[in-house]
Amino acid sequence: MFEVDKQKFGAFVAALRKEKGLTQKELSARLYISDKAVSKWETGISIPDVALLIPLSEALGVSVTELLNCRRAEPAEAMDPGQVEELVKKTIRYSEERPRRDIRGTNILIFLLCALAACWEGWLLYRMSCFPPSVRTVLILCGLFGFYFMVLAKDRLPAYYDENRITAFSDGPVRMNLGIVPIHNRNWPHLLKVLRVWSMAMLVLWPGLCLLAVNFAPGLYAAWERPALLVLLLGGLLVPLWIVGKKYQ
Repeated sequence: MFEVDKQKFGAFVAALRKEKGLTQKELSARLYISDKAVSKWETGISIPDVALLIPLSEALGVSVTELLNCRRAEPAEAMDPGQVEELVKKTIRYSEERPRRDIRGTNILIFLLCALAACWEGWLLYRMSCFPPSVRTVLILCGLFGFYFMVLAKDRLPAYYDENRITAFSDGPVRMNLGIVPIHNRNWPHLLKVLRVWSMAMLVLWPGLCLLAVNFAPGLYAAWERPALLVLLLGGLLVPLWIVGKKYQ
């Protein structure tokens, strides 16, 4: 069996980190991840993503080979073809079996609950003979894009995003351009989180806000509807995307 021993891996990472005089928080900051992730590695609960092996090895001052073997290589030690083959198989096995947080089921449940709440709010507006175009637009767009980002979007981007300075994301009909902020696998999880939170929040909150306005401030509703929608689009989505994309670039 060509596997990475989680306990040995964690102990090796912890020892190297201490040799470098780094705290878990300092190491995590270099890798653009949470310190809880580093703690889980060191306690043998989980192992890092394959994409983190190179930056982790560089941060700890060892080679990827040493990291996977969970020991330092001797200065005169050379790898024979059999050892190379074993390392390749270990890497493949590592890639296939590393634990992943299966959040797809949770995301589907969240999406369904938000969609049901939004439809109920929309139905109440319809019953009141007031179904603003903005509500229809938000329900359709946030419903479609929310489903994509919550359920269909991949947690990792293709390697060429890391190898080139790409500021636009494209996947089928889904398009996103951050202008001067490049998109890659260091900031993509954080960008994806912003997109998920915003789309679900808008799906539920916008019909609800319109419902409250129609009931309690019908005279002001027509005046603030478009400006409010613009503020929520710019301030609630574009600005956070730029900030997060820049922070983790």
